[in-house]
Amino acid sequence: MIRGKRFLAVVPARGGSKGIPKKNIQPLAGRPLLFYTLDQAKAVPILDMTVVSTDCAEIKAVAQADGARVIDRPAELAGDQASTEVALLHALDVLDNSGEAYDYVVVLEPTSPFRTAESISGCCKMIVEENGTSLLSVVKVNSVVGGIENNFFRPLIPDQPRRRQDRQSIFMESSTVYVCRVDFLRNTGTLVTQDWLAYPVSKAEAVDINTPQDFKYANSLMDQRA
Repeated sequence: MIRGKRFLAVVPARGGSKGIPKKNIQPLAGRPLLFYTLDQAKAVPILDMTVVSTDCAEIKAVAQADGARVIDRPAELAGDQASTEVALLHALDVLDNSGEAYDYVVVLEPTSPFRTAESISGCCKMIVEENGTSLLSVVKVNSVVGGIENNFFRPLIPDQPRRRQDRQSIFMESSTVYVCRVDFLRNTGTLVTQDWLAYPVSKAEAVDINTPQDFKYANSLMDQRA
């Protein structure tokens, strides 16, 4: 809680995954991937409640084994086309029916095992201090980024220097942390807003696991930290 505002953290962990079956509970350095996000949430006193939203009995059992509270998500809200926002609204409705109301919802994807408690806290504090509607984490990129038109590369920022250290930095969305005001999410059905607050995180925190190659890379990073 910050300035009387209550924060709900939702960990969306559906069972379906085309790239890696039951990705969210696959082992990373000997522990289910989900556990890293749950550990991070436990280390953030600002969060008033953390829940795991899942449609999978096996993921539910793993989450509960770690002491997590689980929201059973209906299968129709967990398909490939189902948005994260749908899962958030369902979790909020379930808790609201139990008399539990929150001012902000914090999205912690279980595919970000290197996220820090400090970043979660920083995002929550920033949105309250800035009186923001919605916030996303971002990561700095010094590459020349652009699109392709008729087989020609068109830079987003023209005439960038060739030396990376001389280029104008740009930022891209990281799935590390999202925070949104509950009333805005209910009214719009989206986390996206025109004035989207941005909280920069490091490239290490921004590692997002979605493929077997990502798992191999994350395991190597874990080995380096051991």
